[in-house]
Amino acid sequence: MKVLHVITGLEVGGAELQLRLLLRRLPARCEVITLTTPGPLAAAIEADGIPVTHLGMTDNRDLSAIPRLAALIRAGGYDVVHTHLYRACVYGRIAARLAGVRAVVATEHSLGDAVIEGRRLTRGVRALYRATERLGSATVAVSDTVAARLRRWGVPERRIHVIPNGVEAHRFAYDPAVRATVRARLGLPPDAFVVGGVGRLVPGKRFDVLVRAVTRLPGVQLLLAGDGPEREPLRRLAEQFGSGDRIRLLGAREGAEEPPAGEAPSIPGLLSAIDVFVSPSPDEAFGLAAVEALASGLHVLYGSCPAVEDLPEDQAPGARRVSPGVHELTAELRELRRTGPGRLPVPPVVRRYDVARSAQDLMAVYEAAIASARRRSRPAPVPTPQPAVLPPGVSLPDPSPAPSPARRTASR
Repeated sequence: MKVLHVITGLEVGGAELQLRLLLRRLPARCEVITLTTPGPLAAAIEADGIPVTHLGMTDNRDLSAIPRLAALIRAGGYDVVHTHLYRACVYGRIAARLAGVRAVVATEHSLGDAVIEGRRLTRGVRALYRATERLGSATVAVSDTVAARLRRWGVPERRIHVIPNGVEAHRFAYDPAVRATVRARLGLPPDAFVVGGVGRLVPGKRFDVLVRAVTRLPGVQLLLAGDGPEREPLRRLAEQFGSGDRIRLLGAREGAEEPPAGEAPSIPGLLSAIDVFVSPSPDEAFGLAAVEALASGLHVLYGSCPAVEDLPEDQAPGARRVSPGVHELTAELRELRRTGPGRLPVPPVVRRYDVARSAQDLMAVYEAAIASARRRSRPAPVPTPQPAVLPPGVSLPDPSPAPSPARRTASR
């Protein structure tokens, strides 16, 4: 099976990291096309042996991207086209149909109640998404919460498949030696109370709430991994409250291996180094970073996390939902600091979201999409002629041709 993955971009983000993780597990020949800036993950995916092509799309209204993408799909001879993120889903479905590929799967990674990938959900965005969704074979929702949102948009139940994001839990296992190393590298005292967060630094993630809460807790340190347009405003906010030395913005991090001395830690290293993980976003589609933190045995405070909320409470006893206000988060962190949270056993929710299971379920969706496309492309069977039964006294005309004028030659 040959599969083309089309994604909007390959900056470091949840959907992009999830794609890389799946590519390592899918038993199929995969290639990737990124519509916009390849970003650091393009090189990482290529290092894994997966070809990556940059389409060179200039903006959201670059309609010339559609025929270019369709030509690449047609030339590649793909069995399945799998699109990721809003822009790639819209353009990719149209291009796949133009290229003659009927097995088209889309994953909805970042659909919230009011936003999609950080942008406000308008009537036009919904209408375009819904219109192009009909061109595909199936839409994958990363959580039951996202599936319910798709149904409210009018996507038929039969087209929705829930396949949660997956994690490699062993990568995030707590390591006391790594904790000591990372803290020493960052100049953090061994007994310091350290809060952590991971995610794109965009307004919808509400990391400003986390920064403000930490500024109210003298001596508490914050390690925040991620990049985006809010990085500089968050830095200024920390300095405004005189807490710039306690709040560290580490930039985008990806990969499990610890980087050389002098560089910021990897995500697993950061999780071993901190005491509490906070995800203040009030509108998430899954909450992958929170699941990774639970895999490290951390207490997790979150504003929204369908990965946890869609399951019974006993699946993630270390996770707790908090109100999105600064005062409420400050109080929660103060109490955890007072009690000394320590590490927790890895909860059942982590085992549920194993990436190998996600890849297996995705392959089943591919196979069903291919089978459905083949059924639709088969010509309708021609019915076998049945002998006519004529009424008594009625006969058929003589089938021999009647004399006719000479036929015209082809040249005329």
